[in-house]
This record gives sequence, C-alpha cells and structure tokens, in this order.
Amino acid sequence: MTRIVVVGSINMDLVTQASRFVGPGETILGERFLTVPGGKGANQAVAAARLGAEVALVGATGDDAFAQQLRQGLAAENIDLTHTVQLDDYASGTASITVAGGENQIIVVPAANARVTPAQVEQAQSLIARADAVLVQMEIPLETVEATLRVGQRLGVPVILNPAPAQKLPADWLKLARYVTPNQHELAILLGADPDEDFRTLMQHAPCPVVLTRGAEGAWYREQGEPVHQSGFQVDVVDSTGAGDTFNAALAVFLHEGVATAVRKACAAAALSVGKLGAQGGMPQHDDVEKLLARTG
Repeated sequence: MTRIVVVGSINMDLVTQASRFVGPGETILGERFLTVPGGKGANQAVAAARLGAEVALVGATGDDAFAQQLRQGLAAENIDLTHTVQLDDYASGTASITVAGGENQIIVVPAANARVTPAQVEQAQSLIARADAVLVQMEIPLETVEATLRVGQRLGVPVILNPAPAQKLPADWLKLARYVTPNQHELAILLGADPDEDFRTLMQHAPCPVVLTRGAEGAWYREQGEPVHQSGFQVDVVDSTGAGDTFNAALAVFLHEGVATAVRKACAAAALSVGKLGAQGGMPQHDDVEKLLARTG
C-alpha cells in the first residue's frame, strides 16, 4: 500500500450556495448553507485515503466546537492523526466559501493552522522516512513548508509542493521539491514572473519539475524539455472546491507509476471530485477513477 504523509491545514468550510456572487455592499438571498470539513491539508489527506493510500496528517486544530467534528471526520477516513495537535484556547481554521455557477470564492482564516511548526515535522521524521511521498501546501507557516522540503530531501522522500495560496518562494526551496503543482496564476507569483507570459515558458524557467493544472483543460507537466499536455475529462460541474486538492493527492498516490500515468489519473480524479457540493463531498474512491479511465480509453 502506498504511504503518504500530508503536512498542512485543517479547516471547517462554511459554504453558501447562491445564484451568483455578491458585489461590494450588496446583500442577496442564498440558496443553501452547510458546514463541511476542509482545509488543503485535510482535503489532500482525505483524497489520498479514498484513493487507497495509507495516510498520516501533520497539522493542528483548536479546541473549539469545530475541532471534535474535524478530528472525527479525519479518523473516520482512517487517517493517522498522531502528529496532529489540538491547541488549547485556540480556534480551528475556517474557510468562508461562496459557490455560484460551478465556481467559488474563498476567504480563509488560518487560526490553529498558523501554529503548525517545523518541530512537528521533525517529530514526524520516522513517519516521513517510510513514506512514498509527502504533500505540503501553503496554508501553514512558510518556515514549516521549508522544513518539510528539507526533511524530505534529507530522507530521500519526494515532496510535492502545492503552492497555494501562492507567494514567491526562494529558488533554493523550489529545487528541493520533486514537483511543484501550481495553476498558471500561482506559477507566475511563485517565480516572481509576468503573469501574462506563456505558461509553457514559465514552466521551463522553474528551477524544479512542474505539474501545472489548467482546470477543465487538464494539466501540463515538465521534467526536462518541452511541457507535455494531459487532456481533462468532461464532466458536469457542481462545485469545483477541492478539485485541486484531489489532483495533488492522486498525483502523490500514483507517482510510483510514473509521472505520465500519475498526471492522467490525477486529472480523472479531479474531474470526478467536482460532481458534488463541498471540497471532500465528491472525492472519489480508487475504483471510481479506474472506471472513468476505462470508459474514456
């Protein structure tokens, strides 16, 4: 069984479904409201577990009303929470999400996620050493992102860096990543480049291998030479929240099959994930991905 360690955020998503996005100073009536577990770290952990991996999560929750629900949900997915701390007198992270027309707008309040420390990563070294891949995102402190990259490098374990929310990172950090997985906007920010520059050119300027997501168009990947395109899968979109997290999880789970296969399976998993409301609601099982691939040849 593939072993994945995720270092990242845990949120409660506060989701409002509406006919359209609200403008400044405007009030409209929403269609539906629900609270669902989220956070990029937790999402990627859940997606990897559903795809058949053995998953451990390094993260933090508060001790508020959301914490127990968040931890119970992760435990129900058989995710190892040994290195997920619960902080006294602290709030759990939240994300306020508006969904309209299959797209989303999100405001994240990190709270406990801002307390995920490099020390936690160091304490999880024995777990990371046995992993097939590590996933890390940027809803936690940058010093912890750096620590994850350096521990992975030291132990010879591939680290996939999902640079979201995007900000410019030092080139020597990026060189430690086995892959970075931005969209076009995130890649430009990550490199401090012109966002209007062709994304294929930006991919060739990156100091590490890049797997770039392009929504319904699929993904592009490059280790050396020209970027290669993997087409997306046509599906009906209900909520795109969590599609990127599903993609990253699948890339990590299937990476041992080679990057071309992993990217194809990641595109399929991401496509399946947008069919239901909520980041984790539509995340597929391994068999769902194989069935989609079989149907589409």
